[in-house]
Amino acid sequence: MENFSHRPSLSPLEYIRLALEEDLGSGDHTTLACIPPEQRGQAVLWVKADGVLAGLEYARWVLHTVDPELELQMHCVDGQEVQAGTAAMEVRGRIASILQAERLLLNIMQRMSGIATRTRLWSKAIEHTPCRLLDTRKTTPLNRLIEKEAVRWGGGVNHRFGLYDAILVKDNHVDACGGVAPALAAVRSYLERHVLDLPVIFEVRSMEELQVLCSAGRVDRILLDNFSVEALREAVTWLGPDTATEASGNIRWNNLVAYAETGVHFLSIGALTHSVEALDLSLKIRSVTS
Repeated sequence: MENFSHRPSLSPLEYIRLALEEDLGSGDHTTLACIPPEQRGQAVLWVKADGVLAGLEYARWVLHTVDPELELQMHCVDGQEVQAGTAAMEVRGRIASILQAERLLLNIMQRMSGIATRTRLWSKAIEHTPCRLLDTRKTTPLNRLIEKEAVRWGGGVNHRFGLYDAILVKDNHVDACGGVAPALAAVRSYLERHVLDLPVIFEVRSMEELQVLCSAGRVDRILLDNFSVEALREAVTWLGPDTATEASGNIRWNNLVAYAETGVHFLSIGALTHSVEALDLSLKIRSVTS
């Protein structure tokens, strides 16, 4: 069962341009003071902890945005499992350009690789089931583009990218509308009035709300929120295999497998992006030429 398609609102090159503006400002004055403009050399991107690499293409874009003449040699690919001590990439060219790109390159790759590493670990734990891991909107502001891509490199699936590419009716919407049936009716009316074709995901908190929703009409996916393992298994069995289902809320490493084995199609987990440890990487100058 496939997830919905997505349309990021920020392109990778726009993201990199803004990030470089934030970091460089009026110029890298330390490098300008210490490094002759035409001094050339080589740097190596070292992996310092076991994990899954992600963000190498972003590293390429960062380096070539700073200096199109930098020469890159990739020794790894995005999504590759690596060990500490691996040389992932070599860069040759102006030392000043390499230093100006260094921190942004590392920030992106360390964050993406940390997310990919956790997603791969959790995905492997449930690979004996048909269940897939979904990310959420619990991402770092303005970093959603890279964080959701990292989830894909780790083997997960992206949820909606933002508030604009799907209807997701949550508990606050239901309570503010006065119940499940009025909320679904409001969504249908809105989509019809505005001639919109958006997938509809509807969150329920109990079997009672689930039964009301099923009586009110069909949606593209039902999100079963904060159900216990036993309650989730009951709900998924009651719905049958043809209804797309998602579970969220209090799903952790120690209960991940139990939730996946209920028969639910997706588990949406904020911890894939909101609290991961960055993968330790470093970019080191290895040789300098005049």
